[in-house]
Amino acid sequence: MELDLSSSGAELTAHLVDIPSVSGAEGPLADAVVAALHLLPHLAVRRDGNVIVARTDFGRPERVVLAGHLDTVPVHDNLPSRRADGLLYGCGSCDMKSGVAVQLRLAAQLTSAVRDVTYVFYDCEEVEAERNGLLRLSRTSPDLLMGDFAVLLEPTGAMVEGGCQGTLRADVIARGERAHSARSWLGRNAIHAAGGILDVLRGYRPRQPNVDGLAYHEGLNAVGISGGVAGNVIPDECVVSVNYRFAPDRSAEQAAAHVREVFAGFEVQVTDVAGGARPGLSEPAAASFVAAVGGPPRAKLGWTDVARFDALGIPAVNFGPGDPEWAHTRDEHVPVDQIERCEQTMLGWLRTG
Repeated sequence: MELDLSSSGAELTAHLVDIPSVSGAEGPLADAVVAALHLLPHLAVRRDGNVIVARTDFGRPERVVLAGHLDTVPVHDNLPSRRADGLLYGCGSCDMKSGVAVQLRLAAQLTSAVRDVTYVFYDCEEVEAERNGLLRLSRTSPDLLMGDFAVLLEPTGAMVEGGCQGTLRADVIARGERAHSARSWLGRNAIHAAGGILDVLRGYRPRQPNVDGLAYHEGLNAVGISGGVAGNVIPDECVVSVNYRFAPDRSAEQAAAHVREVFAGFEVQVTDVAGGARPGLSEPAAASFVAAVGGPPRAKLGWTDVARFDALGIPAVNFGPGDPEWAHTRDEHVPVDQIERCEQTMLGWLRTG
């Protein structure tokens, strides 16, 4: 499928949405993106699997990285795209093919700018961290991601969201002793013991720290529970899976230590953790961008790949069309006017500073 980068942001978004790209199946969309970028002579384009990097070389003293992921969560009766009442509906319309459309439109129009620009399109953001294309590139070719500032075009309602929360998943395990259910008193029921884990969660009071001037809101919640052997067996193990969203003033190690402290007396196995990113809004490029967007920035209540850039020492913010509360829903949509607004804001900032 061919992408017409001269079409409007909304039309381009609809075309991107209509190319399904569930995590792990981004190939056809990556093919279309790289083909469109190869037609732009002012860009040097490189592909690594389903990660695409396109760079300008205007010789400017400052470089900005604009990044967006190509994948979506599984389709839920929300393809093909459709428009109604100023909204564009479809899987990935908000998270984050409208942001990718803005990237592509900028790539086509910015044949000169006050800053050099690196455009990064990557795969597998919506699944486990080890499959993330941006993480892979940061490990194998970090030089391709280098810049003075980065903008991740995740949905933010066209507002600047600084930094991001960290996220940790852990299994909290209640142990018991197996027995025949007809003689239950000879055993210890691990599922019953897991009630203590749930009591801890019900009584937990999350922090709401201020980090670099932005207010974050943490959360610790059960997201799964498993246990049981058979209908006539007292179970000897019950596992409660928890998710901890932590503010960027805590490292991944500190977050893991906190979870173990909270569940003292239970076995805790951390299964996945990704640190957050501090806002970094005091950096000159970030301050310039915030001023160009206007309005007060807010904290990113969620994890995004700004953390990848933070790990590389690059200040980064989230800024893109769409309300993140509609991401991953059956009625996922993006306001058409926000696509245009984000594009024009970034064009003005990159052309004039």
